[in-house]
Amino acid sequence: MKLTEEVRKQLRITVDYTNMTDKYLGLKGISLRDLKAYSGLIRNAHVYVSTNRGRDDLYMGWTELPYNQGEVVADILATAKAIRKKFDYFVVLGIGGSALGPIMAFNALCHLHYNDLPKTKRKGPKFYVEDNVDPVRMKELLDVIDIKKTCFNVISKSGATSETMTQYLIIADLLEKAGENVKDHVVFTTDASRGNLVKISKELGGVKSFVLGDGVGGRFSELSPVGLFPAAVLGIDIKLLLKGAAYMDKLCRTPDLRKNPALITAALQYVAYRNGMNIGVMMPYSDNLRYVADWYAQLWAESLGKNVTLSGGNCNVGQTPVKALGVTDQHSQVQLYTEGPFDKVVTFLSVGSYKEKSPIPHGCENIPDVAFLGGHTMEELIQAENKATAYALTKARRMNYTVHIPEINEFTLGQLLYYFELQTAYAGAMFNIDTYNQPGVEAGKKATFALLGKPGYEGQRAELDKAAPDENYIV
Repeated sequence: MKLTEEVRKQLRITVDYTNMTDKYLGLKGISLRDLKAYSGLIRNAHVYVSTNRGRDDLYMGWTELPYNQGEVVADILATAKAIRKKFDYFVVLGIGGSALGPIMAFNALCHLHYNDLPKTKRKGPKFYVEDNVDPVRMKELLDVIDIKKTCFNVISKSGATSETMTQYLIIADLLEKAGENVKDHVVFTTDASRGNLVKISKELGGVKSFVLGDGVGGRFSELSPVGLFPAAVLGIDIKLLLKGAAYMDKLCRTPDLRKNPALITAALQYVAYRNGMNIGVMMPYSDNLRYVADWYAQLWAESLGKNVTLSGGNCNVGQTPVKALGVTDQHSQVQLYTEGPFDKVVTFLSVGSYKEKSPIPHGCENIPDVAFLGGHTMEELIQAENKATAYALTKARRMNYTVHIPEINEFTLGQLLYYFELQTAYAGAMFNIDTYNQPGVEAGKKATFALLGKPGYEGQRAELDKAAPDENYIV
């Protein structure tokens, strides 16, 4: 794709927040006066993100990923090419951002039944992401891959992620039992010099590895080697992905609310939350984008769900993300969104042009309820249902806004990811919290260590034993 300025404009993602305003929602909407009341806070949020971009000590290295990976991208492309020639299967071992990002990009940019296609119609090996430690899942993955023909991408910055390292131990053991050299079947994505995968690489004689920089956290890592390497193996144009992110970054450099899509929607979400909208629903009208909602749920929840401000005060803030899929969830969740509590903001992801139109044939002419569909396309139908749902919510005075994606490709997906990352960063600054830590997640990890007898966690194990179920409350 040749990215002329005209093409960039045609593929520009836009945001329509009409249905967040008091003009269309009455007293349930947000007014210009509401935004002005928070103008200082909003301005300071933009300043904070702008002045601290690239700072590794604040985990804001993700902001520079569209610009500083020239050599890394070249290495990724060369390695991916070799893997496509050598292996029939490619498996990501990871969890959280190390898994959700690759799953999301795979689903967005590859054939929806990619693994079922014959090899001649795929750009790369069959692709799987193991993002859980369900023993059934692991066993049944091994039923569909040939371990001797599989490359495993092990993603963990610390090399101490229990779930990922459990997967690695199982795979390494199976490779050794099959007479294979583990080193020849794994690629690590980890820290540059610290962590257990660095140690394991040395023990194995030097494993091919990519670096996850110090200033890039897991949920902000999709535009780093965490996401770029699996995407490249699949034949996805990662250079175009990064160009899309850079384009969105350029659009959002301005502090002008009316011109910065990430800043205005962060501000609207912040004001909405302060007005009681503590649930955020993401509803893509595209099967290709359904896992964007999963990826976003982690980004939004883990970044904004905090109980301490940067100044040390108590806050207990955070909007709960909910995943939905249009049209599917019009028939399950939308009843609640339309007539239930006034506690939600719905974000629609709308596609301007689908890669398939699928004309609907004429037929059943004696049945008006069916015949009217003939002559239209499935694209028309899904777009009409999207508009109709937004209309129904607005008529019921429910907050919603729409992110318009002209078409789904690497350039627009790069824009979309960077837009949501910036939106999250701005919102975190407005809440005055550490957007990039996750102490609540760490608490669960430590409890797991204690239960499994990891040295150094004996005291916590004793606490957990005391918290055993009370028989008086078991029925």
